[in-house]
Amino acid sequence: MDLSTRSSPDTGYTAARQPHGSVRRGLALIGRAVRRRAIFVLMLSSLAYGVAREAMQPATWRRTVRGEFRRALRQAVGGGLATVMVTAALIGLAMVYQALYWLGAAGEEELIGPVLVTVLIREVAPVLVGLILLGRSGMFALSEICALQIGGQVRTLESQGVDPFQLIVLPRACAFVMASFTLGIFFVLTALISGFVAGSLLGAVTMSVWSFLNGVLLAMRAPDFVVFPAKMMVIGLLVALTACLTGLTAGTRDDVAHLLPRGFVRGVVSILLSSVTLSLAV
Repeated sequence: MDLSTRSSPDTGYTAARQPHGSVRRGLALIGRAVRRRAIFVLMLSSLAYGVAREAMQPATWRRTVRGEFRRALRQAVGGGLATVMVTAALIGLAMVYQALYWLGAAGEEELIGPVLVTVLIREVAPVLVGLILLGRSGMFALSEICALQIGGQVRTLESQGVDPFQLIVLPRACAFVMASFTLGIFFVLTALISGFVAGSLLGAVTMSVWSFLNGVLLAMRAPDFVVFPAKMMVIGLLVALTACLTGLTAGTRDDVAHLLPRGFVRGVVSILLSSVTLSLAV
């Protein structure tokens, strides 16, 4: 009797403590996930600041850094150009031709330029070019850096007094910024011209190609000349930094097969967030 009486308060105490322990464990899981993602965002921001600061200093661009920059730029532009041109041609057929046809049929030709500027140049082109750059060149850089990190070459560079940031991160970030802007220009021009050619062949366009391109150019306002270059350069920078940071933080138990999906998802989220943020800011 005494034992049962003594055990009942303990049982009630344990039952009372159990819900609080479950709440703490749930909060711990949420806090751990939030902290891990917050650390990644902070490290990404610090890398972006470091790139912006170091890229302006001529002493940073030694011969080895310039060689890495040229190699990364050649791979990013040359590797993604064909994919960008094909995608842009398809977008031109699906979007530019449809705008020319339906707005022409409705007698609203003056809206062709503003519609294409708002939809194609400001929104569609940066996102699609960013995704192509991420899948074609970002994943290549991620696998390359991951192999260096897991294989110990990054630690070897540090032991020799070489800064991995200047040799690995900086040239790739600057190369991706230039490649993203270049590919974005090719994307817009290819989409506009392919859509106009399709409309001319199908009898949906009566104006000349120069009048069409001039109408699109005149439809661009002052903020449009800021949003498009800013989006392309920021997206290129984030693709490079996301790939570099994911590869450099790889552990000994990680492998490329697990890091590639993680880096791709991070890159996609960065592209979409930067595009939405710049669209709302300007």
